[in-house]
Amino acid sequence: MTDLLLRNGRPWMPAQPLETADILIRAGRIERIGADLDAAGVETLDLDGALVLPGFVDTHCHLDKTLWSGPWVPNTGGRSLAGRIANGEGRRAELGIPNPDYSANLLAAMIAGGTSHVRSHIDIDPEVGLAGVEAVRAAAARHAGRVDVELVAFPQGGLISRPGTAELLDEALAGGVEVVGGIDPAGFDGDPAGQLNLLFGLAERHGAKIDIHLHDAGALGAWEFDLIIERTEATGLGGRVAISHAYAMGALPADDQRRIADRLTAAGVAMVTCAVGDAPVVPLRVMHAAGATLALGNDGIRDLWTPYGDGDMLRRISTVAFRDRLLADEEIELALAAGTMGGARVLGLSDHGLAVGARADLVTVEAPTPAAAVVGVPTRKLVLKGGCVVARDGQLAA
Repeated sequence: MTDLLLRNGRPWMPAQPLETADILIRAGRIERIGADLDAAGVETLDLDGALVLPGFVDTHCHLDKTLWSGPWVPNTGGRSLAGRIANGEGRRAELGIPNPDYSANLLAAMIAGGTSHVRSHIDIDPEVGLAGVEAVRAAAARHAGRVDVELVAFPQGGLISRPGTAELLDEALAGGVEVVGGIDPAGFDGDPAGQLNLLFGLAERHGAKIDIHLHDAGALGAWEFDLIIERTEATGLGGRVAISHAYAMGALPADDQRRIADRLTAAGVAMVTCAVGDAPVVPLRVMHAAGATLALGNDGIRDLWTPYGDGDMLRRISTVAFRDRLLADEEIELALAAGTMGGARVLGLSDHGLAVGARADLVTVEAPTPAAAVVGVPTRKLVLKGGCVVARDGQLAA
């Protein structure tokens, strides 16, 4: 680990004044934050007034699916969920995915943009088996020390409706995958009780976390929120369960949003929003008022689901803020908090952030305020992982 003194930065610590301070890093952790720190013999970098942010946390992406850095592939998946799933599975072999080179090259771009932690959902089904797990692990190994990657065993094509998939999820978790995933227990899999029985049973057996894709809209989606919350409370898995996308939440009446947010808080269930296309965004102000955990992610990046995306979490934070019509600076900072500390809570990173004792996963940008950084999406001047500089000016460090 590198001992380092960052001089003349402006660390962002929500609810505290934005003031110039030095940050002393020893053994990869923040030892002190304050003015005119003395650290003889420690390498010093002058930030010249740059804003200092916690490393970004992408809590929802699909590294196994990406075509990043490969030839351009026109999208032929259509607009329906079933059509995109079928297209993604049907063209995997033709296009050579999952591909560890594509995944590693995408991770490189994410690191250069300031992402320090990633949760990636990995397709698992009887046709592809655990190949995606192997590919993404190989990609992550190339960037050891630059980014941490947590994997989700994800039944993209269905769980109850896809015989053999449950056994593969069990195998993946036994092999060290940290999270078990689900998908639309009612709307896609057609058996909400059966899917939740399986998911929570696997999580309890393996000590895993749970992250469920939930695209179902309206009353159906809201009903499934309540089912997941109830199951979490019954199993005592609070703090280990997340609902990804949660499209219904963004379109429900305000009273229902507040009721669900309060229930999420009490049960320790998080939500993850990605601002995908025109899909509803989980309301940040409602979640914040309730004290509920909300995190952000890029979802698909240049894959068979979408030709869009670049892995830049600051750009995704900006997109979420725009889509949720966050206008005042303090509102815009809610999106920044979700893309950093919210993601850290979902991943269980108790030592993430700008605080004494925290791991020095940091990003610096030239911007007058945090809100200006979100809106302007400036180049990341420095990216630190565990106190080591891993990227400068938008490029990986040598």
